[in-house]
Amino acid sequence: MSRPKLIILHGWKSSSDKWQEVKTILEKKGVEVFALDLPGFKLENKLLKPWGLNEYVQWVWQIKEAHHIKEPFYLLGHSFGGRIALKFALKYPELLKGLILVSSAGIKDNSFKVKTLNLVAKIYHLSIFKKCPLCHISRNFFYRFIVKKTDYLKTDNDLALKKTMKLALKEDLLPLLSEIKNKTLLIWGSQDKLTPLKQGKLMKEKIPQSELVVLEGIGHTPYLDCPESLVKKIINFLSTN
Repeated sequence: MSRPKLIILHGWKSSSDKWQEVKTILEKKGVEVFALDLPGFKLENKLLKPWGLNEYVQWVWQIKEAHHIKEPFYLLGHSFGGRIALKFALKYPELLKGLILVSSAGIKDNSFKVKTLNLVAKIYHLSIFKKCPLCHISRNFFYRFIVKKTDYLKTDNDLALKKTMKLALKEDLLPLLSEIKNKTLLIWGSQDKLTPLKQGKLMKEKIPQSELVVLEGIGHTPYLDCPESLVKKIINFLSTN
């Protein structure tokens, strides 16, 4: 009997390096793991033009082919990687044995608070503000301490990646979740501030064959905070599906 195969897609501005402990533990338990570096986040795989989710989906398909993965495999996506995993499952359900979403992105937040923050962000990106040193300082303060997300700041010198982020955030996958055909494991930290637990609960409600596991006291990075607990949940899903 062949070992189960698992492809891991990391989050925004992250890398496969962050998943090495999880990968090592999984491999000791008999899982063949492919932890990938998504295009755009390292010097050696910098994007030459903006990518949408569809481009990332096709890239995952190419990776599958390159590694000669012929039988259905498991796909795990964390945060931004979860967006890609969801789109892959929608396009290629027959290629997957199961879907694992860890603190996944994909649901567009249309609350009044977010709309207001987006409006302020657009104002900060007007050319008149970019020429003002004081405005630049206040903009950094806004992203770091008000929005509490610095992802956009980290793309300032990479126009392709900045546009890639805009394309990803623009796409709301919520209306498509009911079309997911694969059995899905949702793993969420109870203290996740970037993709709050309420989003995990909403995904559980919308994805037909899904279960939600909550890691108490854990934030957005369970692969770093509690890798053994995370692996335990993954192995249980792999052994029952």
